[in-house]
Amino acid sequence: MTKKLKKSKKKQAPVKAPSKVTWQKNTKWHRIFIAVLGLVLYANTLGHNYAQDDAIVIYDNMFVQEGISGIPGLLSKDTFFGFFKEEGKANLVSGGRYRPLTPIMFAIEWAFFGKNPFIGHLLNVLIYAFLGIILYNTLLLLFKTGKNTTLPLLAVLITALYIANPIHTEAVANIKGRDEIMTMLGSILALFFSLRYYDSGEKKWFLFTLLSFFMALLSKENAITFLAVVPLAFMLFRNTGINKAMKATIPFVLSSIIFLVLRTSVLGVDFGGSPTELMNNPFIKFINNSWVPFSGPEKMATIIFTLGKYIQLLVLPHPLVHDYYPRAIDIMHFSDWKVLLSIALYVLMVVMAFLCWKKDKFISFGILFFLITLSIVSNIVFPIGTNMSERFMFMPSLGFSIVLGRVIYKYFGQSRFLLGISGLFILAYSFKTVSRNGVWKDDFTLFTSDVSEDTRSAKLLNAAGGAKSDKASKMNEGPEKTKLLNEAISHLTRAIEIHPTYRNAYLLLGNTHYYAKRYHEAIATYDKCLEISPGYREVMNNFPIILREGGKEMGKIQDFNTAELWLNRAFQMNPQDFETLRLLGITYGIKGQHQKAIEFFEKAIGVNPGEAVVYASMGTAYLNLGDREKSNFYFQKAKEIDPNALNHLSN
Repeated sequence: MTKKLKKSKKKQAPVKAPSKVTWQKNTKWHRIFIAVLGLVLYANTLGHNYAQDDAIVIYDNMFVQEGISGIPGLLSKDTFFGFFKEEGKANLVSGGRYRPLTPIMFAIEWAFFGKNPFIGHLLNVLIYAFLGIILYNTLLLLFKTGKNTTLPLLAVLITALYIANPIHTEAVANIKGRDEIMTMLGSILALFFSLRYYDSGEKKWFLFTLLSFFMALLSKENAITFLAVVPLAFMLFRNTGINKAMKATIPFVLSSIIFLVLRTSVLGVDFGGSPTELMNNPFIKFINNSWVPFSGPEKMATIIFTLGKYIQLLVLPHPLVHDYYPRAIDIMHFSDWKVLLSIALYVLMVVMAFLCWKKDKFISFGILFFLITLSIVSNIVFPIGTNMSERFMFMPSLGFSIVLGRVIYKYFGQSRFLLGISGLFILAYSFKTVSRNGVWKDDFTLFTSDVSEDTRSAKLLNAAGGAKSDKASKMNEGPEKTKLLNEAISHLTRAIEIHPTYRNAYLLLGNTHYYAKRYHEAIATYDKCLEISPGYREVMNNFPIILREGGKEMGKIQDFNTAELWLNRAFQMNPQDFETLRLLGITYGIKGQHQKAIEFFEKAIGVNPGEAVVYASMGTAYLNLGDREKSNFYFQKAKEIDPNALNHLSN
């Protein structure tokens, strides 16, 4: 008999179907979303030209133009040296600048692609999208609250708010702004690797932390604020004591020491004084024809107001401009309600940071991250050479995004309204970002667009005036040219009202008057410029031309005394200019001073003996003196060179 097989009495556990990963926890799709968001937001910059400070670090930088062979120069000099090309000028702003990493990237790009802004913009966009992915990964790791617990929805919300923020347009849409992107990327990577090192103990993460942070420091010095951010992150999100938190900072400290030694070896230890040029020191004012420092309360009130302005731009990023030089931020006083409001906001932030230390570590971390990374660009720690700049918010804005993202997540995280609320913020930010990108097309678009938003910055007015003047100078006569020249004169005049010793504004205003054929105004403006800055090279180069052309114009309207005066000034400044010598000869001839006319015609022949017209003029001068023999000699000489020379005498 065949035995029946016994069935096991144990019940088999039912096989569970794999749980479906919802979009809230799908980290793969989160990463794709962040990358696509970064790429789409800045895709409209790919056809842009160079703009703003791209000249300093790219196409007018002699080391970058040398390509790979220029890298040693970039490593051994101040970042601005390759543009100014002489010692001393690179250190116009207190402390100098040592940021060789991004110029090295530009030099490599130049070696392979030449002067090609498309490549620069493309890399900015790609690196920015990559930064978004790295930031998301870091937040996932940072927010780990248990063995396998993360908060992916909060992480993607914070990252999306950060990537979409319109205040970043200056850093991403302007190729030079890559230093901000690389600084943030290196700092966030370093934080990520330090968390991996703490969680796993693998030594390779220690090395990766050190190298990443060194990369950040070589991009821009403000990465050094992470020496305070990192222990804060460990204390809040790994519940470490102060000792363990400081231990986690060791690779950051080592990188900082190496960087500071390198920086000091290149720039020295001189952190500069207080420049007396308004464009390099916003905390001076013009009193009784001289520049004097702000009073202590004026300076502090102005700084505090500026800090409040940053919060306003983060909450409501409009209007945005690339320039906040004096007096875009006016001289402020503690009696002003806006200063008092700014004080109240920052006091509230500090109080909230400590109240939320245990109740809501995300809020606490976001606020303290903002304050710590803001400190180095606040003008409180040391002077930065300007009042403020939107690019200075590239790092601190993460703190704002953390707070905003946490508030949305906390109150709507389990609600069907989450997508709607967060989507509204991201869409509004995205719309502003894409529209703002358009003004970064080129210098002319940037300057003329922004000056319509703010007419209080001398630097912006100067830039807009110069851009309009330059464009008009290349146009044919007509209403459009006249309109541009008048607008340029208005901008430059206003710039000088704000900054009475702004020599570049005087130079450009003089040029613009010249293009408009307002010779009296051009010469008076140049005279004022030389009074402010004797020997100013650009004025000294241009002035003889303006005087010569003005003298010629005065001759046409028969104001021969003014013509003589201006032409003689032109001659004193450039005694070898053929046209000036010829015109002086004609002027003296018309005034009946024929011997003096002959003297200048002889000088003109000495400079350029091949011009028939001057021989013809010389013949006329001798004819007027009654010396027919010499007159015929010079007339014959003129005809030998040009048979029609005598017909040109009226010119």
